[in-house]
Amino acid sequence: MPQRDPHDPGVEDARARSAALPSAAEPIRVDGGQVRVGTASWTDPTMTAAGVFYPEGVTSAEERLRHYARSFPLVEVDATYYALPAEPMARRWVERTPAHFRFDVKAHALMTGQPTETRRLPRVIRDQLPAELASRPRLYARDLPGEVLDEVWRMFREGIAPLHDAGRLGAVLLQFPRWVFPSNEARESILEARERLGYPVAVEFRHNSWFNPKNAERTLRFLEDNRLPLVMVDEPQGFKSSVPPVVAVTSPELAVVRFHGRRRDLWEKPNVVPSERFRYLYDEDELAEWVPAVRDSTRQTRETHVIMNNCYANYGTTNAIEMAQLVRELA
Repeated sequence: MPQRDPHDPGVEDARARSAALPSAAEPIRVDGGQVRVGTASWTDPTMTAAGVFYPEGVTSAEERLRHYARSFPLVEVDATYYALPAEPMARRWVERTPAHFRFDVKAHALMTGQPTETRRLPRVIRDQLPAELASRPRLYARDLPGEVLDEVWRMFREGIAPLHDAGRLGAVLLQFPRWVFPSNEARESILEARERLGYPVAVEFRHNSWFNPKNAERTLRFLEDNRLPLVMVDEPQGFKSSVPPVVAVTSPELAVVRFHGRRRDLWEKPNVVPSERFRYLYDEDELAEWVPAVRDSTRQTRETHVIMNNCYANYGTTNAIEMAQLVRELA
């Protein structure tokens, strides 16, 4: 009989691990700072499948978000990477969550130098495109006329304004692709993004050159000087897109840690859906490796967000509950 992979044990085993633990619904106060733990989705199909995370009968968008917000005080919105957010939807998110709840929102692909599917752009944007651009299946920001790109930023900013106005917005996650290397141009683009948005941001890199011996000190100094939170990451190592697990608090307002799983076999494999790429259930020892960093961050910043991006079924929610318990033991 084949041996079961402890990092891919199945939904029932994952549920059993967290069943006896207390709720992770409230922020945790440690050393004067607050820690919020959550997941990088509440709507992944593997998570919304019957009997996985949501109780029987919890099937509508409203019911799911209300249930999630009774379980965790934080969620990351990844849908905004693919499609520009709409203000009415953000207003509904506010209505469906308690006052202490926070949304971290991923920047749209065009805002961080990544391509987007043309068909996913709003009609008002597509109608402004020259015919040659409108016919392309994918577009980059560099392809767009300046006024069209300005409209993208405006729509994103206004789309999440209800979250900001209600105090529900944690930060906009600027996740830069692996072809963005350390340069004056890249650093200026980060500052420009924050200025365009006018909201708190956090910065995640996807190329290891930002933290090689030549650039690490300069990268951290740039972030610290500009009070920009570095997104600390746990992810597979050994690839050019592997950022080392650097522990650094670079803003007095916010620290962010994102857990991407440790699936080396799928990390850079093309055409893999996110739920498979990040299909990894951390064990307690792996989570505990990060607890000192989380505790240290609470001494240096007002709030720490811990986000489980291992978004397959209930793996992320199980690890979020377990991480909350480990952090709570420090409080």
